[in-house]
Amino acid sequence: MTTPDEPSEDRGHQDPHDPGLSAVTSERRHLLNLAYRMLGSLADAEDVVQETYTRWYAMTRQEQEAINTPGAWLTTVASRVCLDLLGSARVRRERYVGQWLPEPVPEGTEWLGGRRSPAPVDPADRVTLDESINMAFLVVLESMTPAERVVFILHDVFRYTFVEIAEIVGRTPAACRKLASSARRRVRDSRPVATPSAQMAELVREFKAAWEAKDIQALVGLLDPSAVATADGGGLTQAQLEPIEGGEQIARYLVDLAGRATDNLAFVPRTVNGQPGLVAEMDGVTMAVYAFDITADRISHIWVVLNPEKLRTWSVEASEA
Repeated sequence: MTTPDEPSEDRGHQDPHDPGLSAVTSERRHLLNLAYRMLGSLADAEDVVQETYTRWYAMTRQEQEAINTPGAWLTTVASRVCLDLLGSARVRRERYVGQWLPEPVPEGTEWLGGRRSPAPVDPADRVTLDESINMAFLVVLESMTPAERVVFILHDVFRYTFVEIAEIVGRTPAACRKLASSARRRVRDSRPVATPSAQMAELVREFKAAWEAKDIQALVGLLDPSAVATADGGGLTQAQLEPIEGGEQIARYLVDLAGRATDNLAFVPRTVNGQPGLVAEMDGVTMAVYAFDITADRISHIWVVLNPEKLRTWSVEASEA
């Protein structure tokens, strides 16, 4: 299938020198940003963007020229495709082996930059693009209804007005406002006070050192007593099917895991979804990505992505390094 950046020769109505074509293709980064946050999957987000451009290029030149704002049209289509996918996601997740976690992304992923012009929003409700990709935030989004998630991302992250969102999702502005408010409450109830990045990085370094030393007591001291560790193997690699609950239980499991690890397995500090994390590498191949959340100076959540289909971005990055 032809990508948006590679116009097909058989599209007679597409002029590669048309300045409007550049304006359309330049929206790709924004659409990918949007779709990833709505779906929690870079692979699915790329499919959404591909489908959106396929629909654009399927129109005649006259139909395209009749659209006053191509960027708004593309956003509307992409958002509606995401809404449809979210509606069927729960059915697909029921068939998923073990726990499903969002697909992690490394630092420097080129599409993470950029934002829309801000719509009027209470500063207390503002969510930055960086905040909206951390693993804790994406996990909270999974608890929302499809409509809540789409409206919340469009308004609180990308600053679209409720009038604009109503046109996109086919609801009234008042209904969209209620959906965003409900989603915002979920975030506030689930999201702890943010931990400074430097402090978080230090905790992750101490965690790595204690784990490599197989020091159970040190690990217990770093983990919240009610900490939870969740692994996503997708049935494609060995992983705990149910979350491990309790700091001591997690510490004992980690030490047992370290005792069975091969000598060529290395844990490398990396930025995971905008925050300090760890990557398990074996002979240069990424085997797992670890994301963390901190509560009251202790690690409260550990998310481990082992599903190789969700690690392809990390493998590509490693090969290019």
